[in-house]
Amino acid sequence: MAKKERSRFGKLLGLMENVEGDRVIWMIALTLVMLSIIAISSSTSLLALAGKTTREAIIQKHIVVSILGLGAIIGIYNIKSLRVLEIAAKAGFFLSVLLLAYLDLHIKLPGIKAEYINQAWRTINIFGLQLHVFEVVKVAMVMYLAWAVNAYKEDKKGRDVFKLAYKWKDNKVLGWLSTDIGKKCLYIYFPMFLVTIMIIGGSMSSALFIGGVMFVTILIGGIQVKELMPVLLLGVVLIGMCVGIHFLSGGKYFDHVGSAVKRIGLSPEQELVDAVGTSRFEEVLGRTQQPLGAKMAVSEGGLFFGKGPGRSTQKHFVPVIFADYMFAFIIEEYGLVGAILIIILYAALLARGSIVARNCDNGFAKTAIAGLVILISGQALMHMLINVDLGPLTGQTLPMISDGKTSFLCFSIAFGIILSISRGAKRKVEKETAQKAPILQTGDELKESMNDLDLI
Repeated sequence: MAKKERSRFGKLLGLMENVEGDRVIWMIALTLVMLSIIAISSSTSLLALAGKTTREAIIQKHIVVSILGLGAIIGIYNIKSLRVLEIAAKAGFFLSVLLLAYLDLHIKLPGIKAEYINQAWRTINIFGLQLHVFEVVKVAMVMYLAWAVNAYKEDKKGRDVFKLAYKWKDNKVLGWLSTDIGKKCLYIYFPMFLVTIMIIGGSMSSALFIGGVMFVTILIGGIQVKELMPVLLLGVVLIGMCVGIHFLSGGKYFDHVGSAVKRIGLSPEQELVDAVGTSRFEEVLGRTQQPLGAKMAVSEGGLFFGKGPGRSTQKHFVPVIFADYMFAFIIEEYGLVGAILIIILYAALLARGSIVARNCDNGFAKTAIAGLVILISGQALMHMLINVDLGPLTGQTLPMISDGKTSFLCFSIAFGIILSISRGAKRKVEKETAQKAPILQTGDELKESMNDLDLI
């Protein structure tokens, strides 16, 4: 029997050895999926009550979503042509604008309508299924900008990639678009600003986060910092104008700006204390219940092992602990050990992703992997900081762990792209890893090192 078990284990190891793509990233993705099933199975008590269903039904649905996510990872991973990914990346900007326009214009068509949920326009209901637009836009725009920055470099080499710009070369008004700065404005800066402004209508925090990720992506792609300073300044001015329009219109336009300003202005505790004895108390209590409950979850989690699986109390009081406050929930049930495990997974993804990106020969591949890894790890970091009261609520979920079908599937697509691109860099990554000195030395190696010291 023992021989049979060893044989199965050997086959499993052999299977992992034959897997193409980066095996470390594979393990991170699979671990995150398993953790999401465990966490959601225990954190969705209020979601079950609100939806008049059971936690078992929610778990079953999430398992289906997890299977679909793994299917997306495997399907995209098996795309061996960068050309296919580049074609999809070019469509990223147009897909983002289409979805955001549908959302901002509040369009309602039979079976497909924009929805106003939690005081914001963020989702499109497609025949009963909710599509969270900002989750799609995050991944789509990182991919588009990875293509655009690389295409700009190729065009600069005389390959005429930006054909649209050259069509206006002799036009007196639009002729400047065929110049170097014109191409960057048309294909890189304009898409960034347009998408960011369109997001502000639904969420100021999402606009700042996605805008920041796009900025870092083109920086990684090779656009120089001195060139980006005017762009950054213009972005600040445009956001300032949106804030000004909101207040001058009495909150009629860019209505989500007001809630963002409130979150920055006062702590939840102070806001609740100020509202005691006023007609605003019930409204303020409902708004501050989540961040205050998350603080209690972190505090009650204890130092090391937490309360234990299924023993969270705050999951009965914090309405979206399974989404916006998943990290706080993990600390409450699994303590510091659970928190460190989560941090290690995202830090490992960032570290491994940087190695893979560094070993990519193609500019598009390098920028796409770096941008997607920063998107995933950056959102995770923001989520964790907010959960431990080091920032205002932004509504950013914990990637691949928090509840959310669109978010889970979009990040699954991101992992699929990373793993697909990592195929080409696999041999170089293995060579670089092999050249690194081991953290732990064997007895013989340690003995030789000590002998060398004696000779000094």
